[in-house]
Amino acid sequence: MSRRGRGEGSIWRRGDGRWEGRVDFGWSAGKRKHMSVYGKTRAEVARQMMALLRAREAGMTAGGSSQLLGDYLKAWLRSIEGSVRPKTLQTIQMYVRRHLIPDLGKVRLGKLQPQRVQALLDAKLKSGLAPQSVVHIRAILRRALGRAMRYGWLYRNVATLTDPPRVERFEIKPFTPQEARAFLEAARQDDLEALYKLALSTGLRQGELLGLKWEDVDLDKAELRVNHALQRYGGALHLVPPKTPRSRRSVPIPALAVEALRQLRSRQRDARLLAGSLWRETGLVFTTRWGTPIEPRNATRSFKRLLARAALRPMRFHDLRHSCATLLLVQGVSPRVVMEILGHSQINVTMNTYSHVLPAMQREAAARLDELLTGEAAP
Repeated sequence: MSRRGRGEGSIWRRGDGRWEGRVDFGWSAGKRKHMSVYGKTRAEVARQMMALLRAREAGMTAGGSSQLLGDYLKAWLRSIEGSVRPKTLQTIQMYVRRHLIPDLGKVRLGKLQPQRVQALLDAKLKSGLAPQSVVHIRAILRRALGRAMRYGWLYRNVATLTDPPRVERFEIKPFTPQEARAFLEAARQDDLEALYKLALSTGLRQGELLGLKWEDVDLDKAELRVNHALQRYGGALHLVPPKTPRSRRSVPIPALAVEALRQLRSRQRDARLLAGSLWRETGLVFTTRWGTPIEPRNATRSFKRLLARAALRPMRFHDLRHSCATLLLVQGVSPRVVMEILGHSQINVTMNTYSHVLPAMQREAAARLDELLTGEAAP
């Protein structure tokens, strides 16, 4: 990178082995303005320099620690557009504008103290806001202040010095094998039979299921590719990239779901003929009778009605994903394989999420080892 032009810079390796980059912002008030960033690798420094340039375009490089936190947060929100999923951005914007700016917006960035942030978190919790929401507020502020710290405007991130509220871990209550069979039996001939079978047998998220296209499904090879997810934001449904890079994955389709999908494709062809000019071609696997995407909330309502008809306990649609993972693990499938099927970013995410399965897996492992060493099958 050249240092001659405004908004440009250069990267070099220092004597201590670390990398340094400098971005030149040109002349201002008779002085040359530039900022330096540091990292362990050239790529890390390059990313920070690009972030500086985006921040400058969003108006974040003026004012430093003396600017109001509210002004900084507004500029920070503009700077992260395009780097996070649209629905995630909407959620972050909501927390910033509803909770952070009204309470802390008039505080100077460099004057913000951990006691002030802690008082905000405590007040939100006392007002009845869910602990998880308070955790989100703290995490968003920590992320925003982390950017300011990298720019050299802050010497510490005060959000990291606060205590987040305790969040009760959600207890996963997946289907037992008996409940899973009863559910599949109740789903027979249901309009969304293929959706339920695919959810329970592959562990796809609801958005991944509703965003699945026929071009990503190979019924002959019994395999599908997760390339999209359906999300509602901005008052409309959108196809967006999967949740994480690891979520973009290939997943084998069990035989019971393959057959259900073949039947669905045949019925969809008939529906297209019946709808005529009213049919809206989207290429989606799961659609309404007019070919349009299925609203996620409608899929959830249908799922809950099916549970009631089958006299099964209430569950969330997402529990079909948990049920798939749990049933695979208790059958002895490797956690690494389950991680790949679910699209988790790390193996510890899988093991932490399904720690309730560990006792059964450990007992099975002990029984197999005993059988191996003694030559006698466990009773």
